[in-house]
Amino acid sequence: MAATTSFGVPSSQLYCPNLRPSHSAVALSWENQLKKAHKWVFSGGVCIGRPTKVFENEKNPWKTRKIMVHVVDHHQMDDDVSHGLHKDLGSLPKPLSISDIVAASDDGAKVRISYQGIPGSYTEDAALKAFPNCETVSCNDFEEAFKAVELWLADKVIVPIENTSGGSIHRNYDLLLRHRLHIVGEVQLATNLSLLALPGVRTEFLKRVLSHSQALDLCDNFLTKLGVTRENVDDTAGAAQIIASNGLYDAGAIASIRAAEVYGLNVLAEQIQDDSEIISRYLVLARDPIIPKADRPFKTSIVFTLDEGPGVLFKALAVFALRDINLTKIESRPQRNRPLRVVDDSNTGTAKYFDYLFYIDFEASMTEPRAQTALGHLQEFATFLRVLGCYPIDTTI
Repeated sequence: MAATTSFGVPSSQLYCPNLRPSHSAVALSWENQLKKAHKWVFSGGVCIGRPTKVFENEKNPWKTRKIMVHVVDHHQMDDDVSHGLHKDLGSLPKPLSISDIVAASDDGAKVRISYQGIPGSYTEDAALKAFPNCETVSCNDFEEAFKAVELWLADKVIVPIENTSGGSIHRNYDLLLRHRLHIVGEVQLATNLSLLALPGVRTEFLKRVLSHSQALDLCDNFLTKLGVTRENVDDTAGAAQIIASNGLYDAGAIASIRAAEVYGLNVLAEQIQDDSEIISRYLVLARDPIIPKADRPFKTSIVFTLDEGPGVLFKALAVFALRDINLTKIESRPQRNRPLRVVDDSNTGTAKYFDYLFYIDFEASMTEPRAQTALGHLQEFATFLRVLGCYPIDTTI
């Protein structure tokens, strides 16, 4: 007789990376709790109430692909720092087991967070702010970071969504709709752009500075006074890694304080950005949504489309104002799979080349009747509506 876990799952299935979350015992249990807590019914993240259209579907979103990731245990960080560089950057973590999932849901001590970038990045800093005892899973790009959660290689994914200097990160808005993950939290992080260099190197020795193009632009005044050449690399932490691994004594890097610790570099200057305060906002997503509680303020994120017509967007936004619900964010994105739409069927009909998706964040929990009523009202105008997540508001910096 095959051995089973306390959940009734055969032990032979514990390490199946292709296990779909919607078929797991944990997911099904949560789904039953959610239906009891809310009168809204969720089906793959889509609110059911009137016929909907699904956009941005992939041909086979569950097809296994190679994901290059790196798990960092931050309890062993001191050993890594002593050697200056992390080793085995391409190592692949084991898929999550049932014991891993239960431990992560209990206290967050063993939660595994995927992110785009390498150790020492600002996104990893945000993950550690939200989950101080987590393991971080480094991925090559945002798509892989989402896939790591869908393939059960990580519990959650954290992605930057906007910052006060560059605005919204549109790529990640598109990925929110493409993947069936749920927003379960947000993190606000103050960005401290710092100048790093090898031990013994002084600022006047530097001839060039490496970093991400956006970081270089944000430090324009500082770099102009320094009179150095600017070199673009993929990310800020990558700049620190390049200097450390190649022993570049004539180059500095603009990166985080943690990047200096990870790669054994010295901090020559802090807060070198032109704007004294830059705040970045990150979203945390998981396979299953969370049940909102009344012990803290919550925010809800949705995406929807509208029929063509005068005042339709005004009517859609008014459903929130009528119920004193504060909108904190509205973002529009062209529908990539539907760039052209005929407005009417007559021979003289006009064509509309931009059909938009609207992303909205509002300050209310899905447990509140006013939020449920507002979304019910919105469905009178929306041709597609999906709740991306309901999660606690982060008020800390």
